[in-house]
Amino acid sequence: MRKVVITGAAGFLGSHLARALLQEGCSVVGIDNLSTGTMLNLIPIAHHPAFTFLPLDVCSIQWEKYAELADINEVYHLASPASPKYYQAYPFDTISVNTVGTKNMLALAKQRQAKFLYTSTSEAYGDPEVHPQPETYKGNVNTWGPRGCYDEAKRLGEVYCYEYYSKFGVEVKVARVFNTYSSGLRNDDGRVISNFVAQALNGDNLTVYGDGSQTRSFCYVDDTINGLVRMMETQEASGEIINIGNPTEYSILAVANLVIHLTGSANGIIYLPLPIDDPKKRKPDITKAKRILNWEPTVALKEGLSRMIAHHRLEQGSTKGGLS
Repeated sequence: MRKVVITGAAGFLGSHLARALLQEGCSVVGIDNLSTGTMLNLIPIAHHPAFTFLPLDVCSIQWEKYAELADINEVYHLASPASPKYYQAYPFDTISVNTVGTKNMLALAKQRQAKFLYTSTSEAYGDPEVHPQPETYKGNVNTWGPRGCYDEAKRLGEVYCYEYYSKFGVEVKVARVFNTYSSGLRNDDGRVISNFVAQALNGDNLTVYGDGSQTRSFCYVDDTINGLVRMMETQEASGEIINIGNPTEYSILAVANLVIHLTGSANGIIYLPLPIDDPKKRKPDITKAKRILNWEPTVALKEGLSRMIAHHRLEQGSTKGGLS
């Protein structure tokens, strides 16, 4: 049985990954300081016999003290605030978890001779001047702005991964993850898909920043998880940075109108000023993922949103039923 460590296990992506690996028959140790993650995400697996949760901060973890972290085979380092709302509220924590925390978990992987996967981000490309973005593009980022704490911390995390790979031979893989969505994203998360769905189902107007012409590529969580797991399992991915995302591009306004259509919402759209450094375009080049991992996403946005909306409606019904 493979023994796997997941940092950020109580977060959106981490909890989905934990469930997927337990279904594969792995033993999973989840680590989270619950700064933005929530134990609600772990309810489905909380009593699974192969799951252990450690409420620890990877920035100060003394992993040699924990027997649960012995004999591990893989480390997925997902810990970090991921939405602008949270990483801008906690900039120093965001910088620390992606630098000090990354170094600590790489040291653990080195000591245990475990494989290591770091979830970096499409934000490493900044407001790109190359479109779509291949892994070789070095980015157009701003260190002197509200997004820098996340963008630059992730980029420095990649540097730590490079050094541990090149100097110590740790089997490191770096996934640059593009926008991922599904049910399970907190309604107050602040990311565009969760905002739109929550607003539509609550009977509110949808909030679009700027004129809505900026574009994003949205990947359903099952596809993202499949890509991460396949990357961890693929020897040829060692020492590589690989985009994990859906290459189908949508304008934000088109997504808002699609959510209105799928929910049957009678509400409209309100427009607010575009945030500082908000990227105008975002689309992954997944040629490398196809070649090395034999991976590409399969869930179209309309299908993924339909699943997400249905799940939210089911949850709303359950809540109302419990209160009546």
